[in-house]
Amino acid sequence: MNRMKHMPDKPETWAWLAAWVQSNWPGIYAGVLAFVIAVFRIAYTGGRLRQLVLEAPLCGFIGLGVSYSTELLGVSPSAGAFFGSMVGLIGVETVRATARRLLEKKVEQA
Repeated sequence: MNRMKHMPDKPETWAWLAAWVQSNWPGIYAGVLAFVIAVFRIAYTGGRLRQLVLEAPLCGFIGLGVSYSTELLGVSPSAGAFFGSMVGLIGVETVRATARRLLEKKVEQA
């Protein structure tokens, strides 16, 4: 018989996973929030399935990254969820265009 092997139920594995989630919760929350908001925004505006499948996860990943960069910007780490949700709301294209403008401005100043 072809039986699938399941992960053994080890308490230390679950304890490690719970500790990891607890220490990374603000970033996880911001990424998930950006993903969910992007899904609703795309569905509300009548976006296609391809856009939903590609843009929503991208918003989630960018929201995750932005949530961890708040300290670099001099903003409280608790504001990560706000910035993550804004990424989901404005979308990947706007984030990319804004980042490009900021980088071009920095290059011109250097």
